Amino acid sequence: MTFQNQTAIVTGAGQGIGFGIAQSLCQQGARVLLNDLDSVLCDEAAERIRQDGGTCAGLAGDASDVAFTRQLVQTAVERFGGLDLLVANAGLTLFGDFFDYESVRFEQVMNLNLRGSFFLTQAAARHMREQGRGGSVLLMSSVVGHQAHPGLAAYAMTKAALEMLAKNLVIDLSPHGITINALAPGATQTERTLDDPTYVPIWSRITPMGRPSTVADMTHAALFLLHPNSRHITGQSLVVDGGWTSVSPPPVA
Repeated sequence: MTFQNQTAIVTGAGQGIGFGIAQSLCQQGARVLLNDLDSVLCDEAAERIRQDGGTCAGLAGDASDVAFTRQLVQTAVERFGGLDLLVANAGLTLFGDFFDYESVRFEQVMNLNLRGSFFLTQAAARHMREQGRGGSVLLMSSVVGHQAHPGLAAYAMTKAALEMLAKNLVIDLSPHGITINALAPGATQTERTLDDPTYVPIWSRITPMGRPSTVADMTHAALFLLHPNSRHITGQSLVVDGGWTSVSPPPVA
């Protein structure tokens, strides 16, 4: 029970990678406040974890809203007595041609991926500093923060920025025993990709390891960076993509 008696917040965790991380943290003893914008997904995900024996509460809401990010931290502290771990997983991917990309779509991506992650990290780190026992923050980046990808200029900007945020906040957080790192997933099979019959064949062909990533691949990497034994790793970005960024062919059918 590696994370016994530790409290975590995981945003964007109604399904996919976020849910996998929340579920695994609970299985290893953590108490998790699970967030998703979709209230039904949020409640169902938290209930699934509780039925599996985990300690989990759901709080639906918009992780791009600064007031709500503070509410998340306050709720975790009030419900579970503190805060030790933060996984800022909530994010928005909006494809679009650069020449036609609309400002409203740009702002949506920036608001959730950057503003939400920045101020949630700020609120969590403030409380961790007050507790005086350290903590760990994990930001969710992407391989497109390292490698150009068609139609994702705005999204890729945010992911590269999050990796720089993790590096820069080493200055502010290290004196308080708080680590901060970023995880950069490659193509990953989640509920969002199930409706695309070409997804697995294409990414299996262009990924050196012969398959796209799974939620379990990401969960193992996330828990490694959050693990107490990894407390000397901070300001780093870990790419988990089966080698794709080393060769980087585009996913053309």
